[in-house]
Amino acid sequence: MNWLNSEAFTLLGQHIMWSDMIGNTIGLIALALGWLRSIWSWPVQLLSGVILFSAFVGHLTGSAGKQVVVIVVALWGWWQWNRGKDESRDGHISVRFATWRERAYMVGAAAVGTLAVSGLFHAYPTLSWDPWPDAYIFVGTIVAMYAQARGMVEFWFAWLLVDLVGVPLNFANGYAFSGFVYVVYGALVLSGMRDWWLRSRKAGQPVLEGAPA
Repeated sequence: MNWLNSEAFTLLGQHIMWSDMIGNTIGLIALALGWLRSIWSWPVQLLSGVILFSAFVGHLTGSAGKQVVVIVVALWGWWQWNRGKDESRDGHISVRFATWRERAYMVGAAAVGTLAVSGLFHAYPTLSWDPWPDAYIFVGTIVAMYAQARGMVEFWFAWLLVDLVGVPLNFANGYAFSGFVYVVYGALVLSGMRDWWLRSRKAGQPVLEGAPA
């Protein structure tokens, strides 16, 4: 499997690695499947995490560690959606807005988590070349995947915030394809956000505590 970490081609002066390209392309497919509320989003996301782990391990230890967490959360999200699918009317996961309490928990967890992970990266510099942004993406990805697993519309907002830092960070670290894919992620996120938002209105669910009317 050494070919995965070899150069595929050069684009705009950036060296594109096979693992970077394949892993992120599969991740893009996983996000599109999430938009469609398909349970296949999770096993595809799991495969993306495994391939990207091979891309980052030995080079960007912090990013490789993030992929390990992504794999674990993907397994949990797969279980969550499989359970929710059985309870839905159309075989797809139902979506909703988070309550204000849930939002507060996620924002608080993101803030505390970013401080903690950044502290770890600063204490062990070999784990990350860019402690603060790497910690932000690490924790933001977990929060976004958690919200996705719970069928929360806020999942898309979390991904958008991750994208805003992920694009420049990946280009700066030489993972150009990751950077390009994050740009496409941004377009998908905006479309997915609109779709889930509208579905949450049409589902005929009672308005949740703190959910926008």
